[in-house]
Amino acid sequence: MTQTEDLTPVKPTESELLVVTGMSGAGRSTAANALEDHGWYVVENLPPQMLVTLTDLVSRMPQSIPKLAVVVDVRSKALFSDIRDALTHLSASGVSFRVLFLDASDDVLVRRFEQGRRPHPLQGDGRILDGIATEREVLHELKEMSTMVVETTDLNVHELATDITEYFSASGPIVLRLNVMSFGFKYGLPVDANFVADVRFIPNPHWVPQLRPLTGMDQEVSDFVLVDSGAEEFVERYVHALEPVLAGYRRENKHYATIAVGCTGGKHRSVAVSAELAKRLAQLPMVTVTTSHRDLGRE
Repeated sequence: MTQTEDLTPVKPTESELLVVTGMSGAGRSTAANALEDHGWYVVENLPPQMLVTLTDLVSRMPQSIPKLAVVVDVRSKALFSDIRDALTHLSASGVSFRVLFLDASDDVLVRRFEQGRRPHPLQGDGRILDGIATEREVLHELKEMSTMVVETTDLNVHELATDITEYFSASGPIVLRLNVMSFGFKYGLPVDANFVADVRFIPNPHWVPQLRPLTGMDQEVSDFVLVDSGAEEFVERYVHALEPVLAGYRRENKHYATIAVGCTGGKHRSVAVSAELAKRLAQLPMVTVTTSHRDLGRE
């Protein structure tokens, strides 16, 4: 990756404008998806002639679309030839914008097109390499004008999405959002669980008359569940086992995960353990945690 100017995030009063372009097969769609996931309004395959008009419309409602990303490509050389004029016009009009250029080596681009079994948009009757060479010639000047060039030769789609997130998300590096959900096995497994923990090994407060009407949200039940039952050790070891998994999720650009904790009815043990587990997980770096209790309140 090469950078041609400082990319320290700026919080302008007007909408932010990012023009995303680069070589076909270098990852424009992946970059667009990552930007969209982090609050950018993304317009793909916009003819350059419409860039000024779109920017003018967005500038009139900056609160509605504070971050606009426009993806332009070279599928039509005749249309793309106007991109420099459009950017020059924006500069002359005082519009602040950045240009992100995605690139990759010829051999990697060829391999990606062959794996996708699609022709290069500019190859015509020639080879993929002919299309790549033509595209490099057309894009040469725009690459020189770019604010940032990202080399994707050695990046897979997850790594590229992670890089785009770190460069253009206001929150910086990916924060993994975890939902720790309690549930009752007798009502079925949660369909969206990434992990399921069974805490039915813990003595059941249901059989203690004074605890039966309470829930795992009550301190008396929580103390009963977590003290002298092995639950504390279970939670500590479970968090330790999850740490490399959650780190891997962030590397693979996974934003959400659900950890389901189940007991028989979802009222006592699973609720208390979920609360303790969420408290421990919240101490990990780049993780935010919420709790939910699917079956709490059911008879």
